[in-house]
Amino acid sequence: MPRPDEAEVEQAVRAALAGVIDPEIRRPITELDMVERVVATATGVDVGIRLTIVGCPASDRIERDVRAAAEGVVGPGNAAVELGVMTPEQRAALTERLRGGRAARGNPFGPGTLTRVIAVTSGKGGVGKSTLTANLAVALAARGLSVGLVDADVHGFSIPGLLGLVDEHGTAARPTRVDDMILPPVAHGVKVISIGMFVEPTEPGGRGSSVAVAWRGPMLHRTLQQFLTDVWFGDLDVLLVDLPPGTGDVAISLGQLLPNAEVVVVTTPQPAAADVAERSGLVARQTGQRVVGVIENMAGLAQPDGSLLDLFGSGGGAEVARRLSEGVDEVVPLLASVPLSVALRRGGDEGVPVVLAEPDDPAARAIEQAAAALATRPRSLSGRRLDVSVR
Repeated sequence: MPRPDEAEVEQAVRAALAGVIDPEIRRPITELDMVERVVATATGVDVGIRLTIVGCPASDRIERDVRAAAEGVVGPGNAAVELGVMTPEQRAALTERLRGGRAARGNPFGPGTLTRVIAVTSGKGGVGKSTLTANLAVALAARGLSVGLVDADVHGFSIPGLLGLVDEHGTAARPTRVDDMILPPVAHGVKVISIGMFVEPTEPGGRGSSVAVAWRGPMLHRTLQQFLTDVWFGDLDVLLVDLPPGTGDVAISLGQLLPNAEVVVVTTPQPAAADVAERSGLVARQTGQRVVGVIENMAGLAQPDGSLLDLFGSGGGAEVARRLSEGVDEVVPLLASVPLSVALRRGGDEGVPVVLAEPDDPAARAIEQAAAALATRPRSLSGRRLDVSVR
């Protein structure tokens, strides 16, 4: 039977450990049953922690945070922390708890989901779609939303680099596997999954860019399906999907897997790009999705005298929005016109999106405008099952 003062110490330490968040699962370690023991000793406290897997990449951070929390109660140097590993039964109980009773390998983002799914598409490559998607995700997370991001551009994946999820050799961070559940890496508050996190580098020792992915339709469909079913994102407010350019296999698969998705079309100001961008919005509609806005990128280059040089022309974004608004009940707005920006480019190269690195940059302000419009847009109940009974 512990002495009263020992019981108080143990209770206080457990309360402090409730503030330690697992960096991958993003929940308190006490809620995840990771605290094996808290025992008061003559000199302080002994804490035992169960990691989810052997070689857990977050082990150093968890140990550091646990030690700091415990020492906040018993004083510096008075907390002993021992790391262990969950048993298979404990891991199974954890994954069951995380899924909330949902079946394994089910798609949590299909019809009826409470998560807003936003697919970002473009008619052609090179318009900055992935850069805008990464910045939108971070801007939405900064507004307090729980955000996930699926890099569905399998052949041209770039999201890990844009969000800083690569090491000095260019190798992308690897997700953590807990049995059959994949925990996505987190960057700037956004949970991210990409095929770039699974392919091998071109050079031995983890150096060089990743090998090229040359897959056809069935493999692309299966990959997108696994990203939605095997990856545990938790309860999300928003799931962004960065689509490849064009109207090919992945766009069609997305329509089948996420028929409730809302679509944002990215274009540049030039008329030729606008013509192609319109097609991507029309294909989304053919699969039953809703086009909710257009973002115009590379809208102009600010000059020293304050004028704007329309390097790629002007008006393309407004024209795409006008065309996509024809013949439908809901007007498709131009969400933002994002100017050419050195800071935007630099943020992508350095893995720190411009909305965080330089929020006062004109491009960052325009992206924030688009994020605000998406975050406050009313949700449609079309096709959504309402749990209402009539008596």
